[in-house]
Amino acid sequence: MNEEKKYGEEFSACPVIYALNLIGGKWHLPVIWLLNRDAVLRYNEIKRRICGITNMMLTQTLKDLEEKGLVHRVQYPEIPPRVEYSLTENGQRLLPALDELAKWGITQFEQHAANQDGKYRCSECEIITSE
Repeated sequence: MNEEKKYGEEFSACPVIYALNLIGGKWHLPVIWLLNRDAVLRYNEIKRRICGITNMMLTQTLKDLEEKGLVHRVQYPEIPPRVEYSLTENGQRLLPALDELAKWGITQFEQHAANQDGKYRCSECEIITSE
């Protein structure tokens, strides 16, 4: 049991594991990437643009990202209420790492799964490359 505790403590101090825990989760990165592209979005805009996310999952994802300091939520005192989401400064500092991850992903994709026309498209991030 001491070994298990030591193992857990070892990884809790790892900055990579800590960072991945902040952005981990099926929907965290799509929401962050979308807010990167469009700066400020309302809930329904995010919902429409992320294929397959449920209301419950989007609500939970936005709450998680807000609690972790990556997403800023502004609620306006109007009727009906208007709420807008954007990346915090901390969330924006994550973007260069995500850009590098996207470049790495393109390389991996090119090596393993080319479309017939030789182009690779991502409908979520609008990356198009060709051979």
